[in-house]
Amino acid sequence: MTRMLGAVLLGWALLGAGLVAQERSNTSAATAVAPINLNTASAAELETLPGVGATTAARIVEYREKSGGFKKVEELMNVRGIGEKSFLKLKAMITVGPPKVDRAAQ
Repeated sequence: MTRMLGAVLLGWALLGAGLVAQERSNTSAATAVAPINLNTASAAELETLPGVGATTAARIVEYREKSGGFKKVEELMNVRGIGEKSFLKLKAMITVGPPKVDRAAQ
């Protein structure tokens, strides 16, 4: 009986280790995707970021329009609803570049 219990516990431990390895693999694959440019992304693209819903995405776009674009990724913490903890989760998935230029306005 103790042998069977030991085998069951070992099986669960190995299964758990496999799931952790798979989760790490999925996480690294997710961060391998090109970062989202805060200055050019649509609200829908911003919503693909973890923890960013429609309201937060709209606030990011609004901040971008009012401030003339993000100069550095850390400015994302100026958006209501994005604190340091959220920012640290997103940092590897975002970037900044020149804002889109409206050629019709030129």
